[in-house]
Amino acid sequence: MKYLIWIVLLFPILVKAQLDFNKAEKYFQQGQFSQAKVLFENIVKDNPNHLKGLEYLGDIQGSLQNWDKSISYYKRLKKLKPSEANYYYKYGGALGMKAKESNTFKALGMIGEVKSSFEKAIQLNPKHIEARWALIELYLQLPGIIGGSEAKATQYANELAKLSPVDGYLSKGHIAEYFERYGEAAKQYKLAIEVGKSKVCYQKLADLYKNKMKQPEKAKLILEDFEKIGVIQ
Repeated sequence: MKYLIWIVLLFPILVKAQLDFNKAEKYFQQGQFSQAKVLFENIVKDNPNHLKGLEYLGDIQGSLQNWDKSISYYKRLKKLKPSEANYYYKYGGALGMKAKESNTFKALGMIGEVKSSFEKAIQLNPKHIEARWALIELYLQLPGIIGGSEAKATQYANELAKLSPVDGYLSKGHIAEYFERYGEAAKQYKLAIEVGKSKVCYQKLADLYKNKMKQPEKAKLILEDFEKIGVIQ
């Protein structure tokens, strides 16, 4: 009987909490971060261990480029659920963005943790595609003297190719483009188009022709080809 009374008393509270969460999530998806933030903060206030609420707050702060606040939410998530790969990935991403905006000396002190966070995400989820993309970008952007390495970037591109052929071709194209091997980049992007046939694939090749190879007419034809495929589909 007492158990039944507790259910009756708690039911309206649980329903309201779920409705508030659904409303906050809708605000987030619509890009109305201020409204979403208030609701998620209230949810987390009532339930400090609400994983999705904390994650959304971290995402919101990241979208607003408030890296310290974003980092603090993801750090809490790592402690609450250390087996979740995405928390390490998002933590590493926010920390990386903070490093990018910091002075060189301060940034150097963060790079190791950024890298280890992405690596941890892959350790926890061997199929984590985004963490590999992040490591590719990290190894491309870092100067060689502090760990930058085309070989390391290529290693992760090869891993991507095994998990997702289209990501493999896109990442190899990205590496080639970064080092101004535009012919090789175009080849990889064309292979990505053959496999993926997505707007992203066509856009990467079009952008390469337009912005790097100075061939705007080719870029236009590439996008027209995508439009034709879209109509057929």
